[in-house]
Amino acid sequence: MADNDDKSAVKSWIFSVRWGGHALISLYISALSGLVLGLQYNPAEPFYSTATIQLVIPFGAFWRSLHYCSSQAFFLLLLIHLTLVIGRRSGQFAQTAWLRLTASVPTALMLLFTGYILRGDATGDAAGAISENITLSIPLFGKPLNKLLFDIGAAGMRKVYLYHAVGLMLLGAFCIWPHLRRYPAYWRNHLPLTLLLFAAAAAVKIPLEPERFGMLHIAGPWFFWGMQELLRHLPAFWAGAALPGVLTAALLLLPAQGKARTACLLLAAVWLLGYAVFSGLAWTRL
Repeated sequence: MADNDDKSAVKSWIFSVRWGGHALISLYISALSGLVLGLQYNPAEPFYSTATIQLVIPFGAFWRSLHYCSSQAFFLLLLIHLTLVIGRRSGQFAQTAWLRLTASVPTALMLLFTGYILRGDATGDAAGAISENITLSIPLFGKPLNKLLFDIGAAGMRKVYLYHAVGLMLLGAFCIWPHLRRYPAYWRNHLPLTLLLFAAAAAVKIPLEPERFGMLHIAGPWFFWGMQELLRHLPAFWAGAALPGVLTAALLLLPAQGKARTACLLLAAVWLLGYAVFSGLAWTRL
């Protein structure tokens, strides 16, 4: 009986926490710190610009670390919020709001990933090359899509920077607007999280990897490890576009109830388990 009471208390606490509000506050901090960095960033000289921000600009390393920590926190908190929404979704849940919330996850992923590209160091160069290779592998639409979003070989970081700072931010705002309008987040309700992010930013140093030669293995961002491992075994289109599209479609089309809902959730669970296994394999190569 006591165990059941403990489980019920934990469940009640989990559902009582304002995970969505935490995610929004993290996003606000990420956007504000990104604005500070963006004023100093020059996409024509990405690595030099990033190094200058960190070494020359007052508190540059802190602002860069705060942007990194708050962005990571936003993505993780968004995943928790989405998981809990799935757990309590009913037939009355607005389909358009669900589509927007689900679309916010790949949008957040692209924001994180393009942030790595903009570093311009060894990891950033590798991430940019991989992103172009995956985009170009998409039948029919690959070349125009790459020219629109990346085109690093011809335009350098200019399009990626515009995509990161403007395009994805506007898309993300569109995705979360129904939730932002209905559930506003106030700073006074999230002071512990804010202080934790500032403390993490003061303690965590974000690395730069200027060395391009002699590196046998470049580890991408943690959320990319599984795809990085899949790319070792599958063509770029299947590893980088088709398989992620399966999970995205399963969540976007998730019904509110019925057997189809169970099938979609089972597919998503199997996908995530498989991705975790491949991420673990990638981790062993670090």
